[in-house]
Amino acid sequence: MFQPSDDEIHSLVGQMTVAEKVDLLSGRGLWKTGSIERLGIPSVVMTDGAYGVRYSTTQIDAGDSDEDSLQAFLELVDQQADAPGGMFGTTRPATCFPNGNLLGCSWDVDLAYRMGAALAAECQNFGVHLLLGPGINIRRTPLAGRAYEYYSEDPVISGDIAAAVISGLQDNGIGASLKHFACNNSEIERTTTSSDVEERALREIYLAGFERAIEKSPPWTVMSAYNPLNGVQASENHWLLTTVLREEWGYDGLVVSDWHAIKDRGAALVAGTDLDMPESKPRKARLRAALEAGTIPPDVVDAACAKILAFVRKCKMNERRDPIVDLDQHHALSQQIAAESIVLLRNEGRTLPLDPSSPGRLLVVGDGAIMPIIQGSGSATTNPYRVDAPFVQIAERASSNLTLQHLPFSSDDSADVNQSIKTIVQAASKADAIVVFAENEKSRHGEGNDRDTLNLVASHDALIHALAGSGRKIIVVLSMPDTVEMPWLENVDAILASFYAGQGGGEAIARILFGAQNPCGKLSATMPRRMQDIPGWHTYPGENGHHVYSEGHFVGYRFYDIKNIAVTFPFGHGLSYTTFAYEDLVIDSHEIASGVDCGVSVTIRNTGRVAGKEIVQLYVRPLKPALKRPIRELKAFAKVHLEPGAAKTVTLRLVERDFQHFDVARSAWVLDAEAFVIEAAASSRDIRLAATLPCRPEAPVRPVLSPNSPTGLVFAHPEAEAALTGFFADTLSISTAEAMALLAKTKASFLGFYDTLSWYVGDSVSEKDIAELFARLNGEYAKEPLE
Repeated sequence: MFQPSDDEIHSLVGQMTVAEKVDLLSGRGLWKTGSIERLGIPSVVMTDGAYGVRYSTTQIDAGDSDEDSLQAFLELVDQQADAPGGMFGTTRPATCFPNGNLLGCSWDVDLAYRMGAALAAECQNFGVHLLLGPGINIRRTPLAGRAYEYYSEDPVISGDIAAAVISGLQDNGIGASLKHFACNNSEIERTTTSSDVEERALREIYLAGFERAIEKSPPWTVMSAYNPLNGVQASENHWLLTTVLREEWGYDGLVVSDWHAIKDRGAALVAGTDLDMPESKPRKARLRAALEAGTIPPDVVDAACAKILAFVRKCKMNERRDPIVDLDQHHALSQQIAAESIVLLRNEGRTLPLDPSSPGRLLVVGDGAIMPIIQGSGSATTNPYRVDAPFVQIAERASSNLTLQHLPFSSDDSADVNQSIKTIVQAASKADAIVVFAENEKSRHGEGNDRDTLNLVASHDALIHALAGSGRKIIVVLSMPDTVEMPWLENVDAILASFYAGQGGGEAIARILFGAQNPCGKLSATMPRRMQDIPGWHTYPGENGHHVYSEGHFVGYRFYDIKNIAVTFPFGHGLSYTTFAYEDLVIDSHEIASGVDCGVSVTIRNTGRVAGKEIVQLYVRPLKPALKRPIRELKAFAKVHLEPGAAKTVTLRLVERDFQHFDVARSAWVLDAEAFVIEAAASSRDIRLAATLPCRPEAPVRPVLSPNSPTGLVFAHPEAEAALTGFFADTLSISTAEAMALLAKTKASFLGFYDTLSWYVGDSVSEKDIAELFARLNGEYAKEPLE
């Protein structure tokens, strides 16, 4: 077993040749780290799978060459979920859990932890040391091809779910790789298009989930993204990987590149990307040449080598011999996660749950009822060892009194759609209820592809419209990577959002349809009414190699709220078969101030007739903030199980950071508002209780002055007027009163200070003199708060 001490690690690095260091800093083949037999340094195995373990026997066991590994990698990324025959290649069967788009709707960190632990067991069984996940990029747009992998449009959910998955993996001996750092929010020209994001949006939205996850459960590795960030390749971005990740957040783990993401290996190494994956002979040759030429500081090289050895040590120390994996138990867990995550969007007239023992006819329509779409397409695709077909599970739960019928309906628009719809409508006339399985076009999503529409397959929309006029109860079950438009919304009775539910999704849907499971999932991303309402739509997907995140920090519900845009379903929305009352909101602090935390308690009561779970959402709403802020932001949540009539008091902790915004001028998190409203809510637009908490804001910092600063800014600096008065009195040989009168003339101007001053004094005072005076003020009082 490889268990060197820290001193021994440094000794090993000192014994390495340049060639050995290059081998260690680069992958071996597609899925392994380099080994150095001479020094007893083993390699470790990693593989894709944020929601399932993707183990390819040909790619991992056979030890592909560099050339073969690239071809295998491209085939892996380009695969589609509906590819005939060889979609999974030679990958081993494993549990395909619900994808990130559905797991995020669980709002359940305990389930996320259990999923991480199950993934760890399967990794141990396969001999995998590092699972490349979780992925927590913000679902900035529902068009993003990899939106199905990610949890939410909000960093609080993303960070907390990710931390739970990481803990589940690493507590059981398997490393996690938190990805993709950062702003990998579109698949269009994803390796070359720069995500141009202002720093405040970066800090408050796009980096916040990573920061939260790393603080709660530091992953063994962080994966840098494909895309440039503000013009600098993410894997070569020193500010991102060193200044923020390591120096500000204190992360001391390994940074690994996304596969073939590095353009300049030397720049990436200096910036903070330790491990280049996968193996690339050209990149290794360029790195060796740079090391031999001495263009990369030796201490940078040695530090990266030491991090890789420490990572390998951690992996080897946590290996388990003869690990036992109960795949049936994991399948049951997959079913449970799906059942507690699927969102009941609409339920008019209590259409659901259906009574399985009631006499009648139930018509189930759609190919998705027999061959469900359980996952998205790309490198994370998992070969499920079994799949629950929804219709089979529905049939198992229905009594003999309920007559079941299934009619196929393909998503292939080349079929005789009109005739199929007529046949289905005719059958529907004899049914009491119709369950329609609908989906979006499969080829328009997945890794490497962004969607270009929020529509369902056109034939599915046409079918639902036709059935809506049948006079029967219509229940729509949606499989989708992210939100879809629903032009038929008001004409159907119930809608279930199953997103990509994994291999146990069919059983989960059956449980919810018949009431064996009370739905308790809630949306982790807003569902807009139309594609044009998406935040940043007018600058998507960018041009000339740049994608400007024009909505800034107003992402998701923050944008819809501040613009007062009606949505199909709001962030946090989800119905239940029972009802919940919110009572007694209590805050244990009288004000928020620097360094002050507060506890918020709220009592939830099940006022219905069946047991259920409610997701309590805590939002913070600033009153009269210094800078423009979202109307409200999620800051904490909890999922509560309650029997009928039972009540439970939930206490959530809010820390100082939950009330702050990032001030770019100060380069710091700042507390600055008159007060904050604490809201306990069932969704972002269903606020149940609220209480106002006064705020003692931090004093604003002194402004940084230049000769061209507006006069209003100059006189906002408390030291400027006195300094200028003395300066003018000395320089112009005038009295203090005359100097004060001169300054008074400049105060009403909207021009820059020196341009205004020159109207009154000409060139008798130089711009250089004013610049030097302001420089002294800036230097003496820089970043000091105003009294």
